[in-house]
Amino acid sequence: MKIIAVGMNYAAHNKELDNTLLLPEKPVIFMKPDSAILKDGKPFFIPDFSRRIDYETELVVRICRLGKHIAPRFAHRYYDAVTVGIDFTARDLQGEFRSKGLPWELCKGFDDSAVLGRFISLQALPPVQELNFRLEVDGQVVQRGNTADMLFGVDEIIAYVSQFCTLKIGDLIFTGTPVGVAPVRVGQHLQGYLEGEKLLDFYVR
Repeated sequence: MKIIAVGMNYAAHNKELDNTLLLPEKPVIFMKPDSAILKDGKPFFIPDFSRRIDYETELVVRICRLGKHIAPRFAHRYYDAVTVGIDFTARDLQGEFRSKGLPWELCKGFDDSAVLGRFISLQALPPVQELNFRLEVDGQVVQRGNTADMLFGVDEIIAYVSQFCTLKIGDLIFTGTPVGVAPVRVGQHLQGYLEGEKLLDFYVR
C-alpha cells in the first residue's frame, strides 16, 4: 500500500504559503510511506526534530481496483470511499530543504504524518467534486474546503498518477489542502468533518 499526496491543489492555500497565486500546470505529487499512517483516533505526538508542525486537512480517496494508464473518463471506477485526513508537515524543515534545492520528503513522510479518519462509501455522498469538509481545533473551525475548488479534480489526479505508477487496491490519495493551515500545539483536540459527519477525532500530545 502506498500513500500518494497532491501539493498546491487549492489556489488560496498556495497564496498563503508563497504569497503568490501559483497555478501548477500539472498535479504536484509526492509520496508518504505506510509508516506515516495514524488512524483509529490515536493521538499525534509532536516530534522533537521540528519546531513547527502544521496541519493540512484534506479529502482522502481510497483506491479499490488495480489500474495503470487510467483514462480520466474511467477514473471514477477506481475509488469507492473517502474520508477526511491530515497531512502533517514539518514546515521549518520544508523551508530549509526548499531553500537549498533539496528534496523535502522528510518533512512530509515522517511517522504518523498521515492521519486518517473513518472511510465512508461514495454512494452515501454527493458527487466527489461537490464535497464540503472542515477541520475544527478545540471546537473552532480553522479550515473549510469544498472539492469544487481543487485545481485538479480527483479523476484527473488518478489519471495523471497512473501514467507513472500502478495503482493498487488500498492505495490512498491525499488530494490537497485548502487555505488555513497553522501549527499544532500539545493538548489540542482536532476533529474533521465531511458533509457534516465527523470522521476524524484525535488529540495532539
